[in-house]
Amino acid sequence: MIGIIDYGVGNLSSVQNILLRLGIKNEIFDNPKKIFLYSKLILPGVGSFKSGMDLITKKGWDEKIKQSVTDGIPLLGICLGMQLLFSKGEEEETTNGLDLIAGTVKKIDTKRNLKLPHVGWNNLILKKSHHLLSGISEEDDFYFTHSYSCLVDKNEEILAEFNYGNIYVASIKKKNIFGTQFHPEKSMNSGIKLMKNFSTWEV
Repeated sequence: MIGIIDYGVGNLSSVQNILLRLGIKNEIFDNPKKIFLYSKLILPGVGSFKSGMDLITKKGWDEKIKQSVTDGIPLLGICLGMQLLFSKGEEEETTNGLDLIAGTVKKIDTKRNLKLPHVGWNNLILKKSHHLLSGISEEDDFYFTHSYSCLVDKNEEILAEFNYGNIYVASIKKKNIFGTQFHPEKSMNSGIKLMKNFSTWEV
């Protein structure tokens, strides 16, 4: 069963609905002590990096999430949930993240007069082949809504990028950690493919 982490922010019902549509057993849970009951975990998220991390640390999720990753449980971070996996974020003020992925979350460069937040559909630039991207091509569009992006220290951890004036990270993968800057639960058929891949991912 997949556990959807409810730490106080996130589009939980949409994430749950896409899993139910695929016939995948799942549960939204808000007790960090239950984290080890699930075969896979999803960390959703909307809002700012600082507010998200404040909730995670206040409610005791940080150490439980880190331990679950150490124990080999596959984890998917979505949008803010992916950003929180990084070492630090610069939204509102510099704030330490979960530090599961080395890198920094910074504001998108708007020198080209592009609107922020970046809201809408973008195709991906696939950087490598992986089961998580099975059946997905650069013709598939995914739904984004964000003003900050992830700068990854190690390029080998980047699965896909996207172009919004500059090239930004769309998806990361490190061992049993998977992250998407876009919202697969809002990405219609493309998102369904990706969530199915995650559900069948064997690390």
